Amino acid sequence: MTDSTGLRARRARLVLAAIGVAVAALLVAGGFAAATLMGDDKGQPSAGATPSASAPAPTRTGASASGAMTPEKGKKIVLSARTGQKDGVSTGFPASPVGGISAAVYFWEEYAWLDDEKARQQLTAVTSKGAPEYVDKNLSEIRKMREALGLAPSGGIPADVSFTTAVHAARAKSLKVPGLPTGEVMQVWLSYDRFATGPKGGADENPLRGATIALVVKWEEGAWRLTDQYDALGDFPVAYEPTSRFAWTDGWAQVLHAN
Repeated sequence: MTDSTGLRARRARLVLAAIGVAVAALLVAGGFAAATLMGDDKGQPSAGATPSASAPAPTRTGASASGAMTPEKGKKIVLSARTGQKDGVSTGFPASPVGGISAAVYFWEEYAWLDDEKARQQLTAVTSKGAPEYVDKNLSEIRKMREALGLAPSGGIPADVSFTTAVHAARAKSLKVPGLPTGEVMQVWLSYDRFATGPKGGADENPLRGATIALVVKWEEGAWRLTDQYDALGDFPVAYEPTSRFAWTDGWAQVLHAN
């Protein structure tokens, strides 16, 4: 997982406010406006299906000759609906470009990024066999964050505090891996917000907004799985802004969850 520059510090400020490590009761219950849920990806892979060799992201139409199209104006990526859930992560995404994007989005929205015990269960369930150190590496990052916040190195978060992660845009590309079919490995950049819910109710006064992270997913044994084997083959996008024509040209598109 690749965090955007400065994200760790911003995320730490959110947690400090939310759990009262520095200032008690600074954050209170908050919410976020969910995007309108539209459509679904009805194609489901048959047994042994492999990702399409076509482009990794859905075709985005409507770009004008003047280049004025933006993610806000452009066609949205309608995520595939999950068909199940196990070990804290959603499952059942199809062997398609949208399926890979959907797996990344759902994982990141569900990820227990400050609870190493839950995170271990989630990561173990979705990590590729070819990335044996991936789980421990990410758990180590969680523990470092916890220690920096004055929490015990291992454990959960206070029972009266919770977080909501909302992904609002994605930028995906197929990675060319020797020996693997085109489309089987994808880098998926996500732009997201994170909101805290505290014990007293009310609005989140310090939400994390516009953060970005890159996940690499691989189609393996009938499911999309996380890996760091091919991180070096990825690239860095331009900054995501909903009204930016440069973001649209670079491949950013807004995402909508399926019904």
